[in-house]
Amino acid sequence: MKVQYDNEIRALQRDMDPQRIHHSSSSHAAPPPSHPQPPPPTIGQGQNNIFGAIMSGGGGGNQVLVAPPQMMDQPPPGGQSGHPGGYPGPNGPPQSVPQSGGSSAQSPYLNGSGPAPLSQQQHGPKRQRMEDGPPQNMGLPPNSQQPPSSLYNSNGMPPQGPPGQQSLSQGGYMNVGQSSKPVSKMPKPMNSISQIPQNISEGPQSSGVPPTGPLSSAQSGLGDMDPENVPAQLKKEGSDWFAIFNPKVQRVLDVELFHTLDHNSVVCCVKFSGDGKYLATGCNRIAQIYDVHNGQKICVLDDTSVDKTGDLYIRSVCFSPDGKHLATGAEDKQIRIWDIRSQTISKLFPGHEQDIYSLDFSRDGRFIVSGSGDKTARVWDMVSGELLYKLAIDEPSQKDAGVTSVAISPDALYVAAGSLDKIVRVWDTRTGILLERLEGHKDSVYSVAFSPDGKTLVSGSLDKTLKLWDMSHCGRNNSSQKNQAKTTLNGHKDFVLSVAVSPDGRWVVSGSKDRGVQFWDPITAQTQFMLQGHKNSVISVALSPTGKLFATGSGDCRARLWRYYDEM
Repeated sequence: MKVQYDNEIRALQRDMDPQRIHHSSSSHAAPPPSHPQPPPPTIGQGQNNIFGAIMSGGGGGNQVLVAPPQMMDQPPPGGQSGHPGGYPGPNGPPQSVPQSGGSSAQSPYLNGSGPAPLSQQQHGPKRQRMEDGPPQNMGLPPNSQQPPSSLYNSNGMPPQGPPGQQSLSQGGYMNVGQSSKPVSKMPKPMNSISQIPQNISEGPQSSGVPPTGPLSSAQSGLGDMDPENVPAQLKKEGSDWFAIFNPKVQRVLDVELFHTLDHNSVVCCVKFSGDGKYLATGCNRIAQIYDVHNGQKICVLDDTSVDKTGDLYIRSVCFSPDGKHLATGAEDKQIRIWDIRSQTISKLFPGHEQDIYSLDFSRDGRFIVSGSGDKTARVWDMVSGELLYKLAIDEPSQKDAGVTSVAISPDALYVAAGSLDKIVRVWDTRTGILLERLEGHKDSVYSVAFSPDGKTLVSGSLDKTLKLWDMSHCGRNNSSQKNQAKTTLNGHKDFVLSVAVSPDGRWVVSGSKDRGVQFWDPITAQTQFMLQGHKNSVISVALSPTGKLFATGSGDCRARLWRYYDEM
């Protein structure tokens, strides 16, 4: 299986097209390089990578390609040496990063090349170009099936039992209701967050009476519409982007491009600061911080002590709640906590055995959670730097259980993790007990996010859907059936790679390999609009916690800031 997968990964590069990421100019954009932009750099054949070939647009076959020619990183735009907000400007341009030569595996989000492939110790879904139609045989290999039903109780969950006796360092499998032995005492969770008026867990409404049972939206068809033939009242266009509004629902939103932020490599992640003033992005070797108001780069974080051979993609970035620190997770298995003002590393959290793909701070800033391809989510104390809990997925039947995404609930009581085995798991942060095992996706789960009131969990999957899960009774489900998704959102034409929820809970936002961003109404399960603003996969989406802004990061080497606002 490993050999077969490796061959598939290499074969996916054969249809790589350098023209796919050609950039159009924008009035808000940083000056582009003076020479043509090459394809995003490819990655060497590491053994610690989880996102194999999702960004590639190749087809089948066994042809192996050589990595594209090296391209030196370009310096950031000039005139960015200082910033009134207190962050220092970049200390010159980022250092040049040589690329690894020879054959290379492609990365998950691009229709070309980019960050790293799936771990060779795991087996990812087969990939296919969007142009070739829907990917075939998506998901886990035939041998990676769910555990036999005899292992489960009437709730569809593993039987409860006393806490496991395995050493925490060995990452023993935790049944639902079973405790993960703490490494040290967990900090007391923050006080409960006040609930927002909008409760997205109330379900869809029809004539004032919400329907019973799960809700599933029909395909919106927006991705199939030709913008040239769409009526003017249903579309909005910019110089290199367009939005199509759903004719089946009342148009209540508008959208426009705010800033374009050009990068020298694939943009793997985007995240706003808690005050909404800054945007952090992660790409090859460096994290960058931008002023949201003017789009200027104000800070470049580069660990110069790291070997410069090959690539090192920053998979996740996350601001501390006070805005003083930025956490980054990378392919070298390290979590770095940066002091933004001094641009130095204040803490380093080692311990993960594979790439780190996701990070999330608790709202009080006391702890941070990480998710990794090593099939664990880990909870760290931000003050002492101690590992508090190692939440391991060690189910014998789940060979492909690398953690792709983690999220902490607003009240800091729960940690949710999406993984390659199609399952979303939820743990209690106070005890380490596995509370929920949410099944329903037909392929790997790549992103999870809580609603602001904590009552709904959103997941996005390679099965092209989003699912909304009721968390209002988390860990207290006594029904005869397992927790099923209350809503399924259909409409993307390809893998859903990132999900987020607006600060008022009114909208669920998703980014996809189909290059689109969609705004969903979680009550009606309908799309408000579909935005096409990138020339490659939308790897990451984030919404400002303070205003009507959202950000997108893409395999086209761009991050973009957008405004969304009420239609007048």
